[in-house]
Amino acid sequence: MTRPTPGMARNTRQRAEVLALLAGTDEFRSAQQLHAQLRQAGSGVGLTTVYRTLQILADAGEVDQMRLPDGEQLYRRCSRSQHHHHLVCRVCGRTEEVEGPAVEKWAEKVAAEHGFTEVGHTIEIFGRCAACAGR
Repeated sequence: MTRPTPGMARNTRQRAEVLALLAGTDEFRSAQQLHAQLRQAGSGVGLTTVYRTLQILADAGEVDQMRLPDGEQLYRRCSRSQHHHHLVCRVCGRTEEVEGPAVEKWAEKVAAEHGFTEVGHTIEIFGRCAACAGR
């Protein structure tokens, strides 16, 4: 019998429930919001399990994580498999996935200048979407 490696996400009922919930929305959600939705649907999944499952899914690249300016982590099933960034509306929460080749080159250059290798980064750009700006 083989055991999953620490970074691998096992296919569990809880994981399937969290993924199904994330697949049903394009918006980022907090672990608490996802837990509340699961409970409303009759699931017995605990909040700790939701947090653990989200971290496993994020580590496996199956969901995106976004840290809000206040430090709260949000999660969403991502439509892109390659590295990308997010534009996020501060008013309605609408999110656009964007590529940033200039950011990638800049990050590599700055890291190299300081002797860093194997660098990674996440970037979220917050503003107002066109619909909210027009209101």
